[in-house]
Amino acid sequence: MWPRWRRRTMKSAPSRPPVGEPVVFRRLDDLPPLPVSLAPTLANKTGTWRYLRPFYEEKTSPCNHACPAGSDVVHWIGALRGGDLEGAWRTLTAENPLPGVCGRVCPHPCESRCNRSSSGGAIAIHALERYLADEASMHGWRPTRVRAANGRRVAVVGAGPAGLACAYHLARLGYEVTVHEAEAEPGGLLRYAIPAYRLPRDVLDREVCNIESLGVRFMLGSRLGDNLSLEELRGMDAVFLAPGQGVSRPLGVPGEQAAGVLSGLGFLRRVARGEGLGMGRRVVVVGGGNTAIDAARTAIRMGAQVTVVYRRSAAQMPAIAEEVEAARAEGVEFRFLAAPIEVLVDGDRVRGLRCQSMRLGEPDASGRERPLPVPGAEFDLTADTVIAAVGQGLDEGLLAGTGLRAEAGRVPIDEGAATALPGVFAGGDAATGEGTVAQAIGSGKRAALAIDRWLQTGRVEGLPPLGVAPHAMERSASARVVGPEDLNADYIEQVPRP
Repeated sequence: MWPRWRRRTMKSAPSRPPVGEPVVFRRLDDLPPLPVSLAPTLANKTGTWRYLRPFYEEKTSPCNHACPAGSDVVHWIGALRGGDLEGAWRTLTAENPLPGVCGRVCPHPCESRCNRSSSGGAIAIHALERYLADEASMHGWRPTRVRAANGRRVAVVGAGPAGLACAYHLARLGYEVTVHEAEAEPGGLLRYAIPAYRLPRDVLDREVCNIESLGVRFMLGSRLGDNLSLEELRGMDAVFLAPGQGVSRPLGVPGEQAAGVLSGLGFLRRVARGEGLGMGRRVVVVGGGNTAIDAARTAIRMGAQVTVVYRRSAAQMPAIAEEVEAARAEGVEFRFLAAPIEVLVDGDRVRGLRCQSMRLGEPDASGRERPLPVPGAEFDLTADTVIAAVGQGLDEGLLAGTGLRAEAGRVPIDEGAATALPGVFAGGDAATGEGTVAQAIGSGKRAALAIDRWLQTGRVEGLPPLGVAPHAMERSASARVVGPEDLNADYIEQVPRP
């Protein structure tokens, strides 16, 4: 007589599958009740047979899935762990042309999804990415094409992260690419909005040089709507628009036209260009995003006493958490649940900022609790300079005469990054409004894939997942993301953290 536990197991055990069909064990309950041998049963004289055969199915890891730039994290870390540094770098840069940049400024969502988060802490993916980029610079490694030159020409407008990514991937796929940039040097917000203490300029320069090594040409001082028209660019085989969001939003309060009131982007640009500011000792920064924190930490480095005013709570702040903590450690003060209502002026120059205390109410369209004014609760902050970093938007004047019109402050595109004009594509912050460097890189890469598909087939439908390797080499993985609940630690080699 079978023991009770064995009878229950036998009753619930799956029936034997037809011969030749694979068996997949997803849970402990799926295992057969008795030991199963996959070896020949010669001892029982029944011949050499088996009906279970293991097979390998590649699925998507959560870190790969979480990367907005489509980085193949699993494979380049695997190569790095095996000691193949150059192979790891080439796998990394097959998808992301700016690893040195991302290793320093990306908020690394890949790490928050790492399966090792609950077992000793997430892998420091961004630090490994930075290390590989630095090693590549030391050894002089350069990217290579994956296809031969095809003679087709593509124009890219904007040399920010989206434009650089699009140009890079198109060049690797065999296209002749010219990038038009309004500024004196390429990089966009990477050069003129992210401070050098976060992103050293030599790091950006060497990754731009890698893109140039593929034959990409840069036309600097070339501004759409000024000395460059979309009509002349449409003589190329395709055009990609990535002008970014370079217009700062106003505070919308009395007195903001006074001398000493600066926009966040304007302040950071002037510092990047080495222009004198004469901002005085006391600086108030309004805003809670990355531009606000960058402006605050830059002002601290220039010797100012800095206060950040944000209308929501600390938990609702959209800036990168590590940057906020670094600002605190450097001496930046924060006034949460406070909104500006007037710039105080002495003559024609700012002397302070009047603020309204706020409280949190019901959630708004963003899903965050709406800040509501507290009646009668006002206070003044003394300031020699007020920096308004409350968001930025598209310079819609760039679209004048192009046949394109902005919708909700963005260039409208379809899922394949195509605009309403045939052969004209758009991406980056100007089209998606997503905001991070990695998201802009992913947008530029998506556009490169779409342009390649359109020039090869005349359509953009059915684009593959966000990856150049699958696109160019017909390699793919299951779309199902494997989380910690899918892992059996008994089958995983235990590796100590370095």
